[in-house]
Amino acid sequence: MVLERRILFLLGFCLLPGLARALPPLQLYVALTPAGGTLKPEPGTYAGPVTIDKPITIDGGGKVTIDGGGEGTVLTILADGVTVKGLHLTRSGTSHDGVDAGILVKADHVILEDNLIDEVLFGIHLSNANDNLIRNNRIRSLADRDISIRGDGIRVWYSHGNTIENNDIRGVRDLVFSNASENRILGNRIRDSRISMEFVYSPDNEVRGNLLEHNVTGITVIYSQSIDIRENRIAHMRKLTGSGITVKESYAISIDHNEIAHCAVGLLATSPLQPENILHIEHNLFTYNDLATYFYGEKGGHEIHSNRFMDNFVDVMGSAPPTTRLNHWEGNYWDRYSGFDLDGDGVGDQPYRVWLYSERIWMERSMARFFRGSVALSLVDFMERLIPGSEPELIYEDDRPLMTPPH
Repeated sequence: MVLERRILFLLGFCLLPGLARALPPLQLYVALTPAGGTLKPEPGTYAGPVTIDKPITIDGGGKVTIDGGGEGTVLTILADGVTVKGLHLTRSGTSHDGVDAGILVKADHVILEDNLIDEVLFGIHLSNANDNLIRNNRIRSLADRDISIRGDGIRVWYSHGNTIENNDIRGVRDLVFSNASENRILGNRIRDSRISMEFVYSPDNEVRGNLLEHNVTGITVIYSQSIDIRENRIAHMRKLTGSGITVKESYAISIDHNEIAHCAVGLLATSPLQPENILHIEHNLFTYNDLATYFYGEKGGHEIHSNRFMDNFVDVMGSAPPTTRLNHWEGNYWDRYSGFDLDGDGVGDQPYRVWLYSERIWMERSMARFFRGSVALSLVDFMERLIPGSEPELIYEDDRPLMTPPH
């Protein structure tokens, strides 16, 4: 009798004047599913918004759509232990203040898997949500908006211990991790967006095996610590303001075994303010970048070992020569190195030294960057090397340059 009254109440609510009558409300089916149960709706389109406040599983089998009607968040999860898979969630609201999203999670141990989320402002919003699994989802934002006023594909806010794995994300604004720690971001594909990933006050995160391409910029780390950036492919970041990896005032950052290709700037990093601020940059491939690495500040001190610098326009530059000279360069492969290896140990017999000649012109006068590689600036560089008017400054030195690229 109680169940019958509840059904009648919900049906009556859905038939109130002004509400859409064409689509059945999925909220009704959620209300009738007991805690711990599984809801498998019939294939079709259902009306949102939907709120889940008990541990259930919703399995759409790839044939169920929830239409938010262009208002608010399409699906809100408030209970721990919820699983949502195989759904198509579409048409959220457009309020940045309200953070209108495809899915909002305010719970722990939630699984979001194999969902398509499109025509939404924000994709997935984790707010004070811990130990959740976000896997194999496809996320798209509002294609008719400028990229700067779209929503974030995934927004992780004060949420810890989450795994974000193997998602395909396109045409969104950013992926933002704010005050979020111990998250694992693995094997995702992100393209045609603004900032691929941004970590702000977010320590102890792992970023591994992701493909980031054709975005404005790649991975940005600000005021964070112990970020492990490993085995990612970061390519085609061609905007002048973008870079493959940017690190600012963060420490214990490991940048290892990444491929950074065809970017305006491959790696942009500030000098360490304290000894623990140094970066460990090892076993990376920097190739076909305008500027492979740029260091800002005056102290230097980063550990840069066993990397490959191949076919870049400029390999290393900084805001001042001490910035780059005081880094620890060792065992890197430089395609411009022309020394010999008479003892056959695989290491050049002479250090690889790079001096500052005509580069100082476009370093000190940003407008002169337009002429990099031109005949005129090449002639200036040739004359400075042939008859230097003053002793050039040393930019950097690798005491053990490799003769062949490391594997």
